[in-house]
Amino acid sequence: MGAKGDGSRDRRHVSAATRAAVVEKVKALEAKRDAGMVGTAGKAMLVEDWLDYWAENIASVRVRARTLATYRTMIRLHLNPYIGKRRLDQLQSEHLEQTYKQLLDKGLSPASVLRVHRMLHRALKIAMQRDRVARNVATLVEPPRQERPKTPEPLDVEECKRVLAAAEGLRNSARWTVALALGLRQSEALALQWKDVDFDRGTLSVRRGLHRVPGEGLVFTEPKTHRSRRTIAVPVPLIEALRKQRVAQNEERLVVGTEWYDWDLVFAQPNGRPLDKHSDYEAWIRLLNRAKVRHIRLHDGRHTAATLLLTAGVHPRVVMELLGHSQMRTTPDIYSHVMPALAQEAADRMAKTLWT
Repeated sequence: MGAKGDGSRDRRHVSAATRAAVVEKVKALEAKRDAGMVGTAGKAMLVEDWLDYWAENIASVRVRARTLATYRTMIRLHLNPYIGKRRLDQLQSEHLEQTYKQLLDKGLSPASVLRVHRMLHRALKIAMQRDRVARNVATLVEPPRQERPKTPEPLDVEECKRVLAAAEGLRNSARWTVALALGLRQSEALALQWKDVDFDRGTLSVRRGLHRVPGEGLVFTEPKTHRSRRTIAVPVPLIEALRKQRVAQNEERLVVGTEWYDWDLVFAQPNGRPLDKHSDYEAWIRLLNRAKVRHIRLHDGRHTAATLLLTAGVHPRVVMELLGHSQMRTTPDIYSHVMPALAQEAADRMAKTLWT
């Protein structure tokens, strides 16, 4: 069949009940050899062996570090314990269905199981292309139906004003103005650097995210999508708030002296180090308590910014660009709760235009 990795001859053996059957198997092997589709000789590969190889050698050069860390976790916790010891070429669709059922019974959400399925589908697709398996059995499986996302719970205008008023005088107070006025993702806000803020033009550029990657700590990563890289016009009051933020941070820097870590971050710890997502979320909850408004997710601050823009009459396309959505349909899909009111406003404007 050619040569092995060490240069020695690769010999294959087949057996069958009749000579004719053996000849057919030999012809099949020869066809694979001639087509350059010879698999590795020796012990049959297990599912866990292939998934580990795929993650470390194929996925690792295509996805971000945080995504790769998620893949490794899903393989270790959700796949290897159930199908890892099965032979890759003998994996059946029923094995996947049983695994998904066990994951759901264990308490994993349908959305999480769906992510596991999609990752496994990619890995098996490559295995099929390389003739490791005859077919991708993940294509034969119906994954759990994903639950419809919860309707965002944005703050209204009065609640926003109360939150911003409560943030006055707090350290990193502009962090919350950025959340509610610009709708940045948490990772984007925590990765903002002063070089991203143009005070003269009144703009702010989103160029990176800040994420915790196992084994590496907090690292800067590429934005979620290519549209996430964007430059936003900043309201004048927020520009002034950022100026105050910079003055306050410079004062902290003088106090700390040589112990300051210069990450150039807009929002940082008192020593210049990055803020952790968990501590940032805890600060958000304390702020909501201080403002005496209902608790919402920090990500709903992003939904708040979008809802305020849409209800103010800003075109959904513009909102899409400001938020960094990758597709136009994403904006109206997520904010369908405000679209009827906008449609009614459009009808009223048309009535005024044509009949008044």
